[in-house]
Amino acid sequence: MTELKTEILIVGGGLGGVAAAVAALRSGRRVILSEQYAWLGGQLTSQAVPLDEHTWVEQFGVTANYRELRDGIRDYYRDHYPLTAQARAQRDLNPGGGLVSRMCAEPRVAVAVIDGMLAPFLSSGALTLLQPYIAAGADTVDTIVRSVTLENVNSGERITVTAGYVLDATETGELLPLTGAEYVSGTEGRDETGEPSAPEHADPENLQAFSWCFVVDHIAGEDNTIEKPRDYNYWKTFQPDYWGAPMLSLTAPHPRTLEIVTRTFTPTIDDDPFSTLADQRAGGGDDELWIFRRILSKKMLEPGHLQSDLVLVNWPMIDYLGGSIIDTPDAAAHLEASRQLSYSMFYWLQTEAPRPDGGKGWPGLRLRGDITGTTDGLAQAPYIRESRRIRAEYTVVEGDLSIAVRGHAGPSTFPDSVGVGMYRIDLHPSTHGDNYIDVASAPFEIPLGALIPVRLDNLLPAGKNVGTTHITNGAFRLHPVEWSVGETAGWLAAFCLDRAVDPRTVRHSPQLLEEFQSLLITRGVELHWPDVTGY
Repeated sequence: MTELKTEILIVGGGLGGVAAAVAALRSGRRVILSEQYAWLGGQLTSQAVPLDEHTWVEQFGVTANYRELRDGIRDYYRDHYPLTAQARAQRDLNPGGGLVSRMCAEPRVAVAVIDGMLAPFLSSGALTLLQPYIAAGADTVDTIVRSVTLENVNSGERITVTAGYVLDATETGELLPLTGAEYVSGTEGRDETGEPSAPEHADPENLQAFSWCFVVDHIAGEDNTIEKPRDYNYWKTFQPDYWGAPMLSLTAPHPRTLEIVTRTFTPTIDDDPFSTLADQRAGGGDDELWIFRRILSKKMLEPGHLQSDLVLVNWPMIDYLGGSIIDTPDAAAHLEASRQLSYSMFYWLQTEAPRPDGGKGWPGLRLRGDITGTTDGLAQAPYIRESRRIRAEYTVVEGDLSIAVRGHAGPSTFPDSVGVGMYRIDLHPSTHGDNYIDVASAPFEIPLGALIPVRLDNLLPAGKNVGTTHITNGAFRLHPVEWSVGETAGWLAAFCLDRAVDPRTVRHSPQLLEEFQSLLITRGVELHWPDVTGY
């Protein structure tokens, strides 16, 4: 077995893992970063989901490194795409003109920018990148994780990495059980957290749905209908009690009101992508599904360059409710069932979706696996909304964020703030039958206590495995907050190595905490919100 040694090991190359690596490397530390899939970037790339962000993202409320990522994506389009003069003149270019956020873009462009951010450190040797590897074991002695064993998913080759700090940036907190870390999954009970939106008692298998997303375009006059999916007949009749229609339809509950709403889907729509303005205060933007998560609009480019817009399908209709993939022997079966649901939804769109002319089906739709980096037409990885979560020194609960519980919409503050975030408490339907939970949230600070496990000293969460509950994870799970958590974990690991202290000591020493917060500020990490109100 190969053995490697480094200062900081980051397991998982999603957004949190990338952010952690950038921070640690820019601190002058040596890093090994492992990732399961071909692309770094997680939910933004291998899962294919464009940025979900708060209303003020163009002005404040994200880190300088995250803004570098966003600016880099826009610059990539300006440098490499035949943008129209109107598009090129847009300071806040939204390549897709989508309504889910102020910048909807293709996953491959984000991959290029992420690779560029890390390239200097690969050249210098400060960064070792291991792909495609997953965590297969760990050696923990008392409160120290001494090493992690990684396994190549293709060859089975194993590498043991010894590190001073180990960051878990996997999508489902895979290191937590392997290292013996105390953790929770699924729903906590109201009897434990006091959260009004929680069930009375805990249920570890009740998690938010995950989704296997895909990208489509539409070529009028062509018949690109795929073979009828194996499980199509099952999914065509599948209907949760609260859904109001079969899931293979354009009908689903409205997340905020739970009213049953039928959306439209119009691949031939002739809209103006320059007039769209994503504003989560006003609503989710999913009334017209063709525009909702459009990641490239043909009107942004010179005439004739694109035959069709490119649209990501990440809609309620492909939320997989059949079971959890965490701590279960049935994970592989649930993942395959999710893929079948997505193929079935695509086939339904091709053959049965209502058209404005009264007909059914859009046979000109194509799966664009070339856009997601696959030959099977879907994203490389499932879109994961909920992870195992550390038992933390401080757990963020609904009362910290919810405007209804707090009684006001001003920012939620913590004395040990190490970043900021903002999103509604947005939970998709769950594996044990819960409907949407969508609660207005205050802009929040990220407490350092939420990044510190209750017992282990050199393991840090760097993604959705941070110290939140099932409820508050709904506000922490989105792109910029995951990035902020990961970035702070990277800065923190480097800071602790510099001073030969552990994260717990940093939090509980006023002088060290002030030094670390000052460091974050100099590195472009905002610790506080201006006077804004949540939504």
